[in-house]
Amino acid sequence: MSDNGGVFILTANLSQDMPEEVLFKSEQRHTREEIATYLRNVADKLDAGEAVTLRSGSETVTMEPPARPTFEVKAEREGPAGGPNELSIEFELEWDENDSGGEGGDAELTIE
Repeated sequence: MSDNGGVFILTANLSQDMPEEVLFKSEQRHTREEIATYLRNVADKLDAGEAVTLRSGSETVTMEPPARPTFEVKAEREGPAGGPNELSIEFELEWDENDSGGEGGDAELTIE
């Protein structure tokens, strides 16, 4: 999952040598409460070990994260030097299509 300038994306790494293929993309403004509901729904699916289905209009994709995907969290500031900047918080789950999920980094993550 990734928040790319407001886009919530669930991705699977196809290969390090292959270009990224976007399987689903949705970009809309939502209230903080609506976003929290989306994140809770994903968290509930992860807790239950279930697939995550993303749907917007006629576009849909279902993905099954393994038991131990890599979880990447980033806070970014993007924009031209001296110009207006765009801030983002990105949450992303990554895994190889043929891998059940391996070990990640050593440092424990805390989100407050």
